[in-house]
Amino acid sequence: MSSRTRLLKAALSALHYSGADSMIAPLTRGIGAIFMLHHVRPEKPSSFEPNRILKVTPDFLEQVIGQVRASGFEIVSLDEAHFRLTEGDHGSPFVCFTFDDGYRDNLEYAYPIFKRHDLPFAIYVPTDYSDGHGDLWWLALEKVIVNVNALSVKLDGVQRRLRCGTAAEKDSAFQTVYWWLRSIDEADARTFVRDLCSDVDFAPDTLCSDLMMNWDEIRQLAADPLVTIGAHTRRHYALAKLTLADARAEIEESVRRIEREIGKPCRHFSYPYGDETSAGPREFDLVKELGLKTGMTTRKGLIHPRHASELTALPRVSLNGDYQKPRYVKVLLSGAPFALFNVMQKASSGASPAA
Repeated sequence: MSSRTRLLKAALSALHYSGADSMIAPLTRGIGAIFMLHHVRPEKPSSFEPNRILKVTPDFLEQVIGQVRASGFEIVSLDEAHFRLTEGDHGSPFVCFTFDDGYRDNLEYAYPIFKRHDLPFAIYVPTDYSDGHGDLWWLALEKVIVNVNALSVKLDGVQRRLRCGTAAEKDSAFQTVYWWLRSIDEADARTFVRDLCSDVDFAPDTLCSDLMMNWDEIRQLAADPLVTIGAHTRRHYALAKLTLADARAEIEESVRRIEREIGKPCRHFSYPYGDETSAGPREFDLVKELGLKTGMTTRKGLIHPRHASELTALPRVSLNGDYQKPRYVKVLLSGAPFALFNVMQKASSGASPAA
């Protein structure tokens, strides 16, 4: 666990045990929350698991559903959330559950839980993944590092030898290479990881066939009115790194392909990676121009009435493997951490906290 994660956990726990989150909540809760998830599957503890944040257990998902309902939140579809925002008919506070990437465990573990409770949820699909030939490069990088004791790589023109003998060294090597890959051209990043895979005789294409839903499985889910299938581009590229024409094509082609495959309109979108470096005003405008109802970022926050004018730049609350405790969910749904973060961010930039 990183020092940053320990610090965040301590801060969330302090808000919970002090009761500060409950005191602040009436001012910060907003009208709803959109949860972001990726994998749902049973825990398989490992000393080196750098992508653990992308995974929660079925038991935790079940627990969160019960917790939010007991707290007075209504679990609604994306269409219903869109309606409440655009019509100003906010009603009771709401929660949406959204899953990025289209992992098969969403069908195997998450879907039965939502079906049993008769609750809606959404899955965003990169169409290349469903075709079985997309690049899950962050998982491929993990596979490479788990099998070596050292990694020789050239980063920004500098040859480096990263030690990978222990779990801590492997994690450090992963973080170093991962964030460098996030900073470079999308196609170059994938070529780089494929070359690493070749060095250890690992076939990265097997990740798609092993882990991602194919079109038959997606159609199975799409046939259920509880399930919304949204678009997540074609190749899972950070759109902000692409030309305007290429970014438009990534969005438009993925939407049209999904519509052909499931025989239904595709009206919701999620930006790959979704942070400020991966999607911004240009991408938000593109999604709006292409007629999509909503666009989901990975920027942290709850939903407020002002988001009626920011429908293609909606924030989400990440449910991830490092924070599988009811108290963390409670504090996040209070809105207190996001409000405090915004105040500190504005203070550090010299802006008025009230700005």
